[in-house]
Amino acid sequence: VFSGTHVMEGSGRMLVTAVGVNSQTGIIFTLLGAGGEEEEKKDKKVDSSHPSSHPPSATDGAAGANATDNANASLVNGKMQDGNMENSQNKAKQQDGAAAMEMQPLKSAEGGEGDDKDKKKSNMHKKEKSVLQGKLTKLAVQIGKAGLVMSAITVIILVLYFAIDTFVVNKKQWLPECTPVYVQYFVKFFIIGVTVLVVAVPEGLPLAVTISLAYSVKKMMKDNNLVRHLDACETMGNATAICSDKTGTLTTNRMTVVQAYVGDVHYKEIPDPDSVPAKTLDLLVNAIAINSAYTTKILPPEKEGGLPRQVGNKTECGLLGFVLDLKQDYEPVRSLIPEEKLYKVYTFNSVRKSMSTVIKMPDGSFRMYSKGASEIVLKKCSRILNAAGEPRVFRPRDRDEMVKKVIEPMACDGLRTICVAFRDFNSSPEPDWDNENDILSDLTCICVVGIEDPVRPEVPEAIRKCQRAGITVRMVTGDNINTARAIAIKCGIIHPGEDFLCLEGKEFNRRIRNEKGEIEQERIDKIWPKLRVLARSSPTDKHTLVKGIIDSTQVEQRQVVAVTGDGTNDGPALKKADVGFAMGIAGTDVAKEASDIILTDDNFSSIVKAVMWGRNVYDSISKFLQFQLTVNIVAVIVAFTGACITQDSPLKAVQMLWVNLIMDTFASLALATEPPTEALLLRKPYGRNKPLISRTMMKNILGHAVYQLTLIFTLLFVGEKMFKIDSGRNAPLHSPPSEHYTIIFNTFVMMQLFNEINARKIHGERNVFDGIFRNPIFCTIVLGTFAIQIVIVQFGGKPFSCSPLQLDQWMWCVFIGLGELVWGQVIATIPTSRLKFLKEAGRLTEKEEVPEEELNEDVEEIDHAERELRRGQILWFRGLNRIQTQIRVVKAFRSSLYEGLEKPESRTSIHNFMTHPEFRIEDSQPHIPLIDDTDLEEDPALKKNSSPPSSLNKNNSAIDSGINLTTDTSKSATSSSPGSPIHSLETSL
Repeated sequence: VFSGTHVMEGSGRMLVTAVGVNSQTGIIFTLLGAGGEEEEKKDKKVDSSHPSSHPPSATDGAAGANATDNANASLVNGKMQDGNMENSQNKAKQQDGAAAMEMQPLKSAEGGEGDDKDKKKSNMHKKEKSVLQGKLTKLAVQIGKAGLVMSAITVIILVLYFAIDTFVVNKKQWLPECTPVYVQYFVKFFIIGVTVLVVAVPEGLPLAVTISLAYSVKKMMKDNNLVRHLDACETMGNATAICSDKTGTLTTNRMTVVQAYVGDVHYKEIPDPDSVPAKTLDLLVNAIAINSAYTTKILPPEKEGGLPRQVGNKTECGLLGFVLDLKQDYEPVRSLIPEEKLYKVYTFNSVRKSMSTVIKMPDGSFRMYSKGASEIVLKKCSRILNAAGEPRVFRPRDRDEMVKKVIEPMACDGLRTICVAFRDFNSSPEPDWDNENDILSDLTCICVVGIEDPVRPEVPEAIRKCQRAGITVRMVTGDNINTARAIAIKCGIIHPGEDFLCLEGKEFNRRIRNEKGEIEQERIDKIWPKLRVLARSSPTDKHTLVKGIIDSTQVEQRQVVAVTGDGTNDGPALKKADVGFAMGIAGTDVAKEASDIILTDDNFSSIVKAVMWGRNVYDSISKFLQFQLTVNIVAVIVAFTGACITQDSPLKAVQMLWVNLIMDTFASLALATEPPTEALLLRKPYGRNKPLISRTMMKNILGHAVYQLTLIFTLLFVGEKMFKIDSGRNAPLHSPPSEHYTIIFNTFVMMQLFNEINARKIHGERNVFDGIFRNPIFCTIVLGTFAIQIVIVQFGGKPFSCSPLQLDQWMWCVFIGLGELVWGQVIATIPTSRLKFLKEAGRLTEKEEVPEEELNEDVEEIDHAERELRRGQILWFRGLNRIQTQIRVVKAFRSSLYEGLEKPESRTSIHNFMTHPEFRIEDSQPHIPLIDDTDLEEDPALKKNSSPPSSLNKNNSAIDSGINLTTDTSKSATSSSPGSPIHSLETSL
């Protein structure tokens, strides 16, 4: 019961407060990384000597308690009211063994994968670099280096050319009065070199990324995607798998009774009230009205013609709707028996799978109404109401027949089957209400109803688009396997005749765990490629599946997984996924906090829009790169060659800066705001290692560069003859701007403007004008740039090194620019496969994919001297305590304790490890260092008294936390395996 909340339902004699890492909340928040700061502080104080990570430290002692106290403190404010029910269900679930195994979080997620734990902690407050940012950084650095080399060479050549020509060839002396003139020449050369560098460095790349992402985020809001983390946009474009909830995401979350089995008749639609015996009808109305939360109601629609509003538990709303469909009313029943008159309530949880309410009858006897999953409740029924409304014997074979003829057909139609039953008790002696097994037996079945959560009308089409786009959709639900399979068929997730797997949570766990109960990646790899439906699954199953798919190395490309979730328990899976989608309407605060994108309409089709926008981000960046690199190559080569041949750059410094402005700022605005099209969903995902510049793009870049360079050099060397004007080559230092070089500059800008239109297509498409008017920003920038260019050429004068041009000269410049569009068609005709020399660019190597050095830049370094000192001390303590510890182990095994102990289960989770009383930190008295399998390897170091080994065993944190652990040092593999049953037994001893 959280502070500030009200108890809405339930009964009990004891309130157990679950705190620390033992509570379900503790598990969830440890997985989510809450209380990371406390853990870091604790680790720095206690375990500063351990360079490697250590699983127990995440939940040891005060650190673990602090982490969860922190979590609980944040929950006290009422943030997790919606999640209370799930938490209580999961705590109850841990009571039975099979379910407890299911609830164990993945070992690696808890810190079993040693190194990941510390990295995650250290990166807690450090913003991770996205894949796209990593690729762009690498590409920008490579281009920048090339530009720096080119600019340096340009300056060196200009200086040498001038020096040799002046002082060697013309044999002039360096006279003091000529010094200012020479210095001006050298400054001019330096300015040309800097200009080359400025043009070469792609400073517009970060701007393009930011604009593209920011624009996408703004537009995605209109598509019901509230983006919390910018890089989630780009990641979604690479998605290869989506693990989706069923209820509320694929379906409408409006439960409706559509079939019923009442009085030995199976009605395929809502029966007429007159056809149901009056006695049965009265019992049915009472059973549904009383045995459901009184907070669950059906309210009138908000708008005329709308559907009645369902408030509270959706399943109970469906049953109350059934009462209203039978022309009955539940309100009078509730008024007659208000909530405070309920004698005893057995609330619903995941172990019972049913809810029961006891009321006291006027004659002093008791009646219990029960409802729940039909397969559970029917097993407890010994009678059933017949066509006359009288109870008749209900034998096991009758039940089997009913399952076969009623329940299975309902489940195959995608219906959730609920059984409603009752039982009468005598007033004396009063039953022992605590003996739940006896109370919830010998029931009389009233009816079985089939409740449907209709599939959202737009979902099948959305899933079809996902599959066409190469994204596998998997359904992860708590419903039974038949219902889940039927809904999956209706949605189009599975198609009859295909090779796919539909598993229940228990079967999934059985297949992925070894004999010790530990999860094995190889086993998951055998299942996930064909798995399409995971039914009756716990939140931890979802986390296991997501982690298994992400960690899989079975396929060439690393899988990028998106997950949808609404409950608090979905938090770890949402956090683990590459992109987590939380439900905006049904989602809890914890789920939203763990997510990257919030679906404001809880609708699956919004995820497809996110995929489209994500792919559009990648394409926008590629379009910009295609355009910018063409300008880069041409501008740098023109400046470099012109400087080498004519001792001057045809494109002057200020002109180059204007070109830089066009190709960086304006182009990033124009090309990064292209709206997405449905065509984006017609191709397979690129994958995380997709190059930014494909071979087709490289063909376009080089093709257009050849066209532009050919024409610029033609104009440079024969332009004055073509236009019958004075040559601009080899002009004196302070000569006025020439028409010759102005035509070259104007032609260059015109070619860039028309090439910007070509850059809109990067996959070899011919129609470069397709959808151009859907992007008003692009049109505005192209026309605006053209207008500014006219002003610069005609009125720029000396500052822009421009001389006004005649109309015919302008027409030639525009004509040459238009040639870019024609040349683009020529390039599109050349098949890329023929051009073997073309290479891709902008790809990350596997090592670079997670730039750890950059992520850990500001992680505080542990003092190495102190680390070495601590290592030595620990090794000495181990050596001194070894004999004493071995004697204790031998004595313990000799004693009869071994026979009295149950076979311990393997504990793959630190939380399960901590839940057992023998592992309570407070109970441990002597501080005995842990001796595990790594000690065996360290023995030679101890015997020879040599320096300590470079890496300590990963469980060293147990020393300082004071857990009394002992392990047999014999060389048997089982005793030294931390996850083995023998290890658990020794630990408990």
